[in-house]
Amino acid sequence: MYEIFTDTAANLDCSLLEELGVGLIPFSFYYNGEEHRVTSLEQFDGHAYYDMIRAGTDVTTSLVEPQRYIDGFTPLLREGRDILFVGMSSGISGSYASAEVAVACPPAGGPAATLREEFPERKIRLVDTLSASLGEGLQVLKAVEYRAEGVDIDTAADCLLEGRHNMCQVFTVDNLKYLKKGGRISNLKAAVGTVLQIKPLLKGDPEGKIVCFAQVRGRKKSIELMAEQYDRYVEHAECETIGIAHGDCPEDAEALIALLNRNHPPKNIINACYEPMTGAHVGPGALALFFYGKKEFRQATK
Repeated sequence: MYEIFTDTAANLDCSLLEELGVGLIPFSFYYNGEEHRVTSLEQFDGHAYYDMIRAGTDVTTSLVEPQRYIDGFTPLLREGRDILFVGMSSGISGSYASAEVAVACPPAGGPAATLREEFPERKIRLVDTLSASLGEGLQVLKAVEYRAEGVDIDTAADCLLEGRHNMCQVFTVDNLKYLKKGGRISNLKAAVGTVLQIKPLLKGDPEGKIVCFAQVRGRKKSIELMAEQYDRYVEHAECETIGIAHGDCPEDAEALIALLNRNHPPKNIINACYEPMTGAHVGPGALALFFYGKKEFRQATK
């Protein structure tokens, strides 16, 4: 048996992770000069958090240091357990690279030995999900399924690495300034969108980076286009759990759910408020959809 780990960006409640036997690498966010580390999403007040951002509080994030992964993995490695880590996309964060450093590639002045050097008899597999939020979280749940079915760690990791290309993630935002701040969209497009109420439709590309593939006028149309993408690319919806994450806009999430249930109702829907780290980059009013579907989704330009 092996241990599964993920990070806060997976957007899964800590009580669920504990129930499923999944360890957590906590991420941090910062405002008013203080660090806030998320160890329990159940205690995260999404409404208050996004209201704070709406009021003008500047929230930032930072790279997770390798030591945090070392501290999380080491106790279980010492107990003779193997580790399968399912992490946030390397295309949008350097945190996955920090996990790689901790496991196999220490920088100058870093740990005296990598985890693989210190525990050569143990297997440590890292999976870059090419996703974030519930796109990552659904892959964590898939890892749990594999383990429960008796799939060994190497086969599970290889299946996840192959299946990540089928994870479709599409989202829209209510205000483009947060994407602009994070360098996700050009200044010109951001300015036009602010004036004309143009809403971008964004998705994860084959490298796990965020790209804009469409722009529509108005919030309602953007939600409708998300549902159209789902209808076009979803596979075996009746057998799958899908994810919806929102930046304190539960009514829009419910509107999207109603559209998804028209033609291809899924087996289950996880509907959650965006966790604070990813939420700081997409902002209040962000609405995202995650589902397993056709690989062509990541390559498609519209």
